[in-house]
Amino acid sequence: MHTEERLPVIKKPKKRSRGSKRLLFLLFLFFITLLCILFFQSSLSKISEIQVDGQELLTAEAIQGASGVNAGDHFFSVSSSAIEQKVKSLKMVESVEATKHFPGVIHIQVKEYPRVAYQFGDANQPEAILADGSVVPVGGDINFVMDKPILTGWGASPELKNKLCQALASTSPSALTDISEIKPDPSESYPDKIKMYTRSQFEVITTIGYLPEKLKYLDTYIADLKENKISTGVLKLLEADTHAPFDTDAGKTAGKDGKDAKSSAGQDGKTDKKTTTTPTPTPTPPASGNNADSKKESDNAPAGKDTKTSDKETGRN
Repeated sequence: MHTEERLPVIKKPKKRSRGSKRLLFLLFLFFITLLCILFFQSSLSKISEIQVDGQELLTAEAIQGASGVNAGDHFFSVSSSAIEQKVKSLKMVESVEATKHFPGVIHIQVKEYPRVAYQFGDANQPEAILADGSVVPVGGDINFVMDKPILTGWGASPELKNKLCQALASTSPSALTDISEIKPDPSESYPDKIKMYTRSQFEVITTIGYLPEKLKYLDTYIADLKENKISTGVLKLLEADTHAPFDTDAGKTAGKDGKDAKSSAGQDGKTDKKTTTTPTPTPTPPASGNNADSKKESDNAPAGKDTKTSDKETGRN
């Protein structure tokens, strides 16, 4: 019994009051709120830079203005999807991707519709034609290189022009380097027939439907012709591919034939005039006392001599 009484009694720990836990939680919440307020009031929470890449025809200012975002706006109040939707509304933008990089950087990557051709406006101002058919004036602040064909005579057929732009966009840019001009040349059999002129001095006739397929082999076809010492002509790339020389002598031949015919007609007219105006001598009737011999001579002799013979015989008698 005495040994059990000597063991020390273990004291139970005192429980913390619930009030202290609540106080700690409120203090933590207060400091977090204070930090958030300080952060949103600082420059770290604002947009400091807007980066625009990928544009060629559009300016960075135009894209930034379309995005609706400016430097100094709150970084977390701007949505990337909202920026993409606003920039995509520009007619010459094919796709756009907006990303946010902390702290304060917004990057906008733009992909424009490719340039497929050029044209000249009313004031002879060059204009770029995009794959969607939209026309963009080419100003001095835009890099302008005449590396695409020029479209002429398409004012009356905008639908075919849009189809042509789509066909040109589906071809390789290297296949368009030799083409200098494209103009419509419709017919009853081929309403979408076009005529192209190359920088290698060939005239190419095809259709918009055949264009993507035929352009793949145009350079090879021209190279084969030049190997055969054929440096110009007309290429018809339709169901069958044919080559024909330029018909440059047709006009000269026609003019020469007309001139020869006129000259020949003039000579014939002169000949006929001489023939009709030459007088034919009329024989004088013999006198009543002519014998039979003189009559035979007058019958056999020419008209001119017949008159002289009859006169001599009349004198003799």
